[in-house]
Amino acid sequence: MSLRGPTRFQRFVLPGLAFKAVVIGGGYATGRELAEFFLPAGPWGGVAGMVLATVIWSIVAALTFAVARTVGAYDYRTLFRSLLGPGWIAFEIGYLLFVVVILAVFGAAAGTIGAATLGAPPLAGTLALAAAIVAVATFGTGAVEELFKYVSFLLYAVYAAFLVLAVAKFGGGIGHAFAAAPPPHDWALGGVTYASYNIVGAVVILPVLRHLTSRSDAVAAGLIAGPLAMAPAIVFFVAMTAFLPGIATSALPSDVMLTALDLPAFRLLFQAMIFAALLESGTGAVHAIVERVAAASGRDLGRPARAGIATVVVIVCVFVADRFGLVALIAGGYRLLAAVILVVYVVPLLTVGIVRLRRPAPLEVLP
Repeated sequence: MSLRGPTRFQRFVLPGLAFKAVVIGGGYATGRELAEFFLPAGPWGGVAGMVLATVIWSIVAALTFAVARTVGAYDYRTLFRSLLGPGWIAFEIGYLLFVVVILAVFGAAAGTIGAATLGAPPLAGTLALAAAIVAVATFGTGAVEELFKYVSFLLYAVYAAFLVLAVAKFGGGIGHAFAAAPPPHDWALGGVTYASYNIVGAVVILPVLRHLTSRSDAVAAGLIAGPLAMAPAIVFFVAMTAFLPGIATSALPSDVMLTALDLPAFRLLFQAMIFAALLESGTGAVHAIVERVAAASGRDLGRPARAGIATVVVIVCVFVADRFGLVALIAGGYRLLAAVILVVYVVPLLTVGIVRLRRPAPLEVLP
C-alpha cells in the first residue's frame, strides 16, 4: 500500500478479482459446473441462468461488503457473530463443509488435468495443487492478493484468446446451436443454485476488503464483482454449445474443446491457466480459515502455524477428492451446499445484515 492510501484498483477491482478467484474453481474453469447447471436449460436458457446468477452475485456481494465494513469484519467468524450471534457456529459448520467439497473438486480437477495433459497419475496432479496451495497460504494476505492479481491477468488473456480461436474454429456450430435451440426453459433454478453456493466466495475474500475506505467503496466493489467473475464463464459456455449434446456428460469439457481446436501449444497454456485458477481458488478458501484462526487467537500467525493449518485442511480434502471424483462431487455436493449457504448466510444477510447497516452496533469482544 502506498503512503497515499489504497489505490482504486485495490478498492474497486481487487475484491472482484478475489471473488472470481474463489468461484472459478475446478468446475467452472474446466467447464464441468457449467455443464451441470446451465447446459440442461439449452443455449439460451443457460445464458439466461448465468445472467441471473451474475445479478445475484453482485447484489449479495455488495451487501456483504457493506455489512462487513460497517461491523469491522475482515474474517468470516467476526462477520457471522454479528449476523447470527451465538448461532455463528452454524455458518462455521457450513463453511467447513463448503471447503471440503470445493477443495476436493479442485484436487480432482487437478488430477484429471494432469492425467489428460501429461499422462500422469491423477493423484500426482492433486498433490501438486495441494503443495502449491500450502506454499502460497503460508505467506499471508499480501501473497494471496498478489496471486489473485497476476493469475487474473493470465486468466482473462487466455479466455480472450480462447474466444477468438473458438469462434474461428467452430463458430458455425455455435451459431447452429443457438439458432436451433428452443426458447429458454427451466433456467432460473440452475442460476439460483449456481449463484447460491458460489456466493460464499464473498465471505471467503473478506481479508482483501481492508483496502475499502467507505460504504460506497464496498457497494461499488460488490456490484463489479459479479460481472468480473461471470464474464469468462459466459465465453466458455457459449463455446461449449457447439459440442452439444455429448459435452454435457464429459468430466473435462475444456479438454473436449481444446482437442477440437487441435493447437497443442494453446492446449498446454489453457491447462496451465486452469491449474493456476485452481490454485487461486483453493488458496482463497484455505486463507479464509487461516485468517479466522488468527482473529480468534488475537494475534498474527507466524509462517509455520499458517503452513500447518493449511496442510491439515488440504490433506483432508485430497482424500475426499481421491475417493469420489470430480463429476460426483459437483453433481451431489454442490446442491447440498447451495441449500446450506442460503439458510446460514443469504437469509441472515438479507435480514439482520440490512438492520446492521441501518443501525450498526459495536461487536462484543470475544473471551
